Amino acid sequence: MSELTVANRYAKSLIDLAEEEKALEAIRKDMELFTHTLRANFQLQAILANPIVAHDKKIKILEAIFSGKVHKITESFFKIMVNKSRSEVLYATAKEFINQYNVIKNITRAYVTSATPLSDENKKQIIAELKATTGGDIELHTKVDNNLIGGFVLKIGDLQVDTSLLASLKKLKSDFAHGVNQ
Repeated sequence: MSELTVANRYAKSLIDLAEEEKALEAIRKDMELFTHTLRANFQLQAILANPIVAHDKKIKILEAIFSGKVHKITESFFKIMVNKSRSEVLYATAKEFINQYNVIKNITRAYVTSATPLSDENKKQIIAELKATTGGDIELHTKVDNNLIGGFVLKIGDLQVDTSLLASLKKLKSDFAHGVNQ
């Protein structure tokens, strides 16, 4: 079974439990904390993925990092996953939990890369346009890439809209190259 399939099943089970225990928001925050922590610490990822590291050592490490910072359900979930020799899919499960949470709450993640920082007004306008299109809430993530020269690149799921000057120049170059070759 693929890692994504396993992660999907565990995430679904955790969401069901969190809803049943009225702790969905708390567990979502825990999963975000966990994914941010693992993204920032490759050594922790390596320890969790390593089958040679003993289960009790992995549990102690997770407890040292997250004890008192996460919900008791999350702590129990970590222990169960480690004891079932599934610690290597904890990260993927946490990411999938967040994805499933976003689907339940009708939240769409949008990523905008622009040549210059977006103003608050630009961000509000993008969020309003996307809300009108998707009908749900928008979680906007922005970053700056000077290589774009101008414009922006918007990504939502598999959809990408590229209005950057760099993309226009590349297309123009390609059109010229194809026009000369014909």
